[in-house]
Amino acid sequence: MFNLDGLLTAKNGRRLGLTAGALALGLLISGSANAAQPLLFPFLPLPLPVYAAPAPVMPQATPQIEADDEATTAETPERFKRQIVGYQTREAAGTIVIDTGNTYLYYVLGGGRAIRYGIGVGRQGFTWSGTQSITRKAEWPNWTPPSEMIARQPYLPRFVAGGPHNPLGARAMYLGGTIYRIHGTNDPSTIGGRVSSGCIRMTNEDVTDLYSRAHVGTKVVVMPIERRAESASGRQG
Repeated sequence: MFNLDGLLTAKNGRRLGLTAGALALGLLISGSANAAQPLLFPFLPLPLPVYAAPAPVMPQATPQIEADDEATTAETPERFKRQIVGYQTREAAGTIVIDTGNTYLYYVLGGGRAIRYGIGVGRQGFTWSGTQSITRKAEWPNWTPPSEMIARQPYLPRFVAGGPHNPLGARAMYLGGTIYRIHGTNDPSTIGGRVSSGCIRMTNEDVTDLYSRAHVGTKVVVMPIERRAESASGRQG
């Protein structure tokens, strides 16, 4: 039997006595809890269980979706790009002549020259001809489809606010008391086509240029589709 009293001395009896008491208590608990596995140092605190911290979950990168450049940067054919050409006409400088058959619009400069623009015109059954004048101009105009158009296409919205997604584009010039306009488009691929309900379409860049030159009162001559411009050599000046 291990003699605890033999370890006590007069000098440090109190300290060793406390230690011996703790040792005895530890042996007693150890024996009652698990006799097969005695604790050698029962007075030391039992280690707490260690739990591994979960590995951090890293957010997965969102894949980049590339824009369809081909759909958004379609190149305008060279012949429909704005250019100064030789153009003989009896119309005065400042007149707009619309060559429906060739899908060109001319702004007469005088001296045998004109600025030629590519345009989109009315589809079959919606072409027209005659002489009008610009009665109103608007930047980024709202679009309210006329009743004639709604009757043919009842699914159309009744109002579209001006902006990049508006079918009238960046500028509009209203012709006389008709429902027709010279206007921009948010679909430049229609330039050179016969796609409208009678309005004259231009790219937003071109209609903005024409808008800066023409004014309220400007004469607009719309030629029949069977008739071509009087003289348009295509020579750049």
